[in-house]
Amino acid sequence: MSEGDGEGLGPVLAWVLDRSHEASALDLAALIDEAAGRLGIGSTRLFLADIQQGRLNLLPQPQGPQVPATLDIDGSLAGLAYRTQRVHLSRDRSTAWFPMIDGIERVGVMQASVSGPAADRMEAGRALASLATLLVVSQSSHNDLLVRHQRTRPMSLQAELLWAFLPPRTIGTTEATSAAMLEPAYDIGGDAFDHTFIDGVLHVTMLDAMGHDLASGGASAAAVAACRFTRRSGGSLPDIATTIDRTLARWIPDRLMTGVIAELDTHSGDLSWINCGHPPPLLIRDGHVLPRALERDAELPLGLGFHDREPPARHHVRLQPGDRVLIHSDGVTEARSPDGDLYGEDRLTDTVIRSLASGHSGAEALRRLVQKLLAHQEHRLRDDATILLAEWHPNGSATPASPATPASSDAPPAGRHADA
Repeated sequence: MSEGDGEGLGPVLAWVLDRSHEASALDLAALIDEAAGRLGIGSTRLFLADIQQGRLNLLPQPQGPQVPATLDIDGSLAGLAYRTQRVHLSRDRSTAWFPMIDGIERVGVMQASVSGPAADRMEAGRALASLATLLVVSQSSHNDLLVRHQRTRPMSLQAELLWAFLPPRTIGTTEATSAAMLEPAYDIGGDAFDHTFIDGVLHVTMLDAMGHDLASGGASAAAVAACRFTRRSGGSLPDIATTIDRTLARWIPDRLMTGVIAELDTHSGDLSWINCGHPPPLLIRDGHVLPRALERDAELPLGLGFHDREPPARHHVRLQPGDRVLIHSDGVTEARSPDGDLYGEDRLTDTVIRSLASGHSGAEALRRLVQKLLAHQEHRLRDDATILLAEWHPNGSATPASPATPASSDAPPAGRHADA
């Protein structure tokens, strides 16, 4: 930072961290705004994405210029910064929009008044937006003000139960990423997902409990807990299925569940998975779906107690760099329009592949897919719809775009299927 423009970046960020320990959620936006002034950036505002990633909601602060309370993610410059995870300047170059990213999970955007796109101001703005994101995420688990500004309406009881168990929707390293979406976000019933990294292994789980009520949500929550308990105790994929099966049969009888539980070795590309009555995962390679590449003999659903006696089979396949694995619940492909038209697997894969070919991240491709799925059913989903997309990109060959990366251009539509 040039002398006279503001204080040094390091001391100001250290000051924010020190002040943040006792700051309330209501203080966060004002704290970041004060820090921006000390850096010579100008006034700031924080906008948090709602849970369906359609709107950016303003986090209030006591003073400052009036701005819209909500911004459209698909129709605003702020939304463009969110979608692309890159800094964008207004046409008169007086306002910058900095993406707020936790790891690779998109949280919102920071608006900042800037006097030109000087490199030092951009550097300070990106650092301040990153720190603001960390503070928002750290308080979201225990401050309902932040939670309310990520919602547009109340949740059902079963949805509240399930979201309390779910991990961030997007996680990643230089070797692999995993992104997930879940609808209807405010009224989810029995679908759930989980993903995490363990010593170079990406673990992903998708579950679909029978029904759409509190018992369904409870069954999925218990299954996620059983999965984590077994995984963290060193159990294998069949062990996880057995524990879920035993848990449901004992504590939530007569509540069946399908599921895919998988692990990807991010060093070798070895994918292992088990499938208990769930739609088979799809393998996307070079812009095409390889037909039946991950389809195996069907196993019984979870909850019958059968897998406690005979664990399900574990399958293996070796991925190629750049391969993507798409896992979905049947609520996606079986979604019907008012005139009875099924959304179907072809439409699902076409939408995802076209978005990826246009340069969008996996998280953005799924966000666009959910928008199309909701439009297909005129925003009245009759069943839960969950999608998870895992990508293997060893040596950082396809890491998520950084805020400084130039925007990518649209690419021609990709094909739908290719022969194996």
